[in-house]
Amino acid sequence: MRRVSRRAPANALFVVAAAEALPAELDGTISGVSIYLPWGSLLRGLVGPSPVVLRGIARLLRPGGAAIALLSIAERDGGEPLGPRSIDRAAYVAGGLEVVDWRPAMPEEVAAADSSWAKRLQASSRRSVWILVTERR
Repeated sequence: MRRVSRRAPANALFVVAAAEALPAELDGTISGVSIYLPWGSLLRGLVGPSPVVLRGIARLLRPGGAAIALLSIAERDGGEPLGPRSIDRAAYVAGGLEVVDWRPAMPEEVAAADSSWAKRLQASSRRSVWILVTERR
């Protein structure tokens, strides 16, 4: 985060918190959330999906605000690889988010994330990455 924060716009805010327990002070103040190759509870919460995680992200966003996530699960991760039907759109709506786009990410989209984790995973060259775009309803 230090490396990225040096190049971030002055209004960028970096928060270290569990998606299930995001600071209430941020409710309705964020126009965009970027999530790059999460693991653990955040990945499970987005793919599962978890109502608590979805509502947490939704409450951060201003109306019309967007959350964009690059997601990847490979067989060696112990889960089902992602595919066209991996996202439960109705659960997202119930969580306050509308799925605007769900598709395989293009290599340039993964590269644009400038994620050291993506580079380590060799994302998009050796493992599929999906892009999820949602908006607060």
